[in-house]
Amino acid sequence: MHMNTAGASAPHTDFADLRRLHAQAVRDSVTLVRRVTSGDLPRPTPCSAWTLADLLAHMTAQHHGFAAAARGEGRESAHWAVRPLGTDPVGEYTVAAEKVIAAFATVEGPHHAFALPEFSAGRTFRAARAIGFHLIDYVVHSWDVARTLGLAYTPAPELLRAALPIARAVPDDDSRLAPGSAFRPGLTAGEDADTLEQILAALGRSPRRRGPERGAVSHDAGRH
Repeated sequence: MHMNTAGASAPHTDFADLRRLHAQAVRDSVTLVRRVTSGDLPRPTPCSAWTLADLLAHMTAQHHGFAAAARGEGRESAHWAVRPLGTDPVGEYTVAAEKVIAAFATVEGPHHAFALPEFSAGRTFRAARAIGFHLIDYVVHSWDVARTLGLAYTPAPELLRAALPIARAVPDDDSRLAPGSAFRPGLTAGEDADTLEQILAALGRSPRRRGPERGAVSHDAGRH
């Protein structure tokens, strides 16, 4: 994800709650990814030009990169490298997800500095903002995976309330048109749009995009 730095942490969400909600978002994604089979990997996703294999590789790499940033190692480009999927991509994803949750749990406070070279080569970001970046990525990418697989995705209302201001803070500029951008130009949400649909529209997803429903994945199913 490429995001401008302005105002991208969730206002009115304290640091402990932000980390808890982040862990919930990531574990929701794990619940969905565990439904992926090898036959699903070539499927197209809502991410422009990405197959599910591409998306899963991106999601795994971002976990490793943000975990490194939490440890003070974010400037090392190797941690952010997107690698081809191995023989157990679901298992690798699950390990990476728990790795970033554990790394964030060790961060001393909201002002801890994160180096995020994909966002800016020359500056660091407050932990609260960096965790907000990662949280919104996994709310949206969970929806991407769910839509690709034809599954329902129903995050907890508390998580969506925290995610909406972060989504609205992502600049809607030419960076969204760049190759490999995780987000596309924003869409207009309908007057009856719920919170998830508003988040998706803000980040260039068509909330009404539907696949054949294979089953429901709710926030309760993703809790550990």
